[in-house]
Amino acid sequence: MQDSVFTKIIRGEIPCHKVYEDDKTLAFLDINPVQPGHVLVVPKAQIDHLWDLSDEDYDAVMKTSQKVAIRLRKVLLSARVGVQVMGMDVPHAHVHLIPFNNGEEFRAKPDTSAEPNHPALAAMAEKLKF
Repeated sequence: MQDSVFTKIIRGEIPCHKVYEDDKTLAFLDINPVQPGHVLVVPKAQIDHLWDLSDEDYDAVMKTSQKVAIRLRKVLLSARVGVQVMGMDVPHAHVHLIPFNNGEEFRAKPDTSAEPNHPALAAMAEKLKF
């Protein structure tokens, strides 16, 4: 299997706006966020489908997701943090954590036509960093 963009991020070949990392997972900001603070949680093992992860890696992704979601709510004062698992864009299991206050915010579509705002992403990562 060819290395995914997430595997390249994990290895440091592509930069990211990191929020959290441990031995099994990495959490970083989505460069085309649905809402400010939109985080991706990925296992360090490149497995295409979340449901195909080993129990240990699945548990690690979910524990990191919980930890990051609690941090998002606390720092951004969001009413909710939604979870999306789509598995369509990158063949590497990942969980989207999206802070929101109403359904419209959660269901919004990211603006993929604009260049990522790296200064804003860097500032957000600094606020969210553990």
